[in-house]
Amino acid sequence: QFQLVESGGGSVQAGGSLRLSCAASGNTYSSMGWFRQAPGKEREGVAAREGVAAIDSDGSTSYADSVKGRFTISQDNATNTLYLQMNSLKPEDTAMYYCAADLHLGESAWWLLLHARDFGDWGQGTQVAVSS
Repeated sequence: QFQLVESGGGSVQAGGSLRLSCAASGNTYSSMGWFRQAPGKEREGVAAREGVAAIDSDGSTSYADSVKGRFTISQDNATNTLYLQMNSLKPEDTAMYYCAADLHLGESAWWLLLHARDFGDWGQGTQVAVSS
């Protein structure tokens, strides 16, 4: 059974940091990413999830303009864990953060960032709240 489990969310003040983790079991994924869904948009499903950062099968990464220079995506292949280091957090970063993965998307990190609906597997999400 394929499973993605996120952890590391929480409440911080603006300027603080958090590190999200996504433990993948049952598969070694080639394409992975972090997406977020703003408060009040839960009913809109995957379509409302904004790409935050993605990593492709070559290890190349891509970031949303709003998080460039502040967030870093990384992957530990030995433990099959995806990370998102978030620094200099802002109130507008407040959202539910989801890990997504897929076995068959042989696309660039830039493409992955823009195609949430093409990912086959999703975690349950972890909440991030940033106060001003």
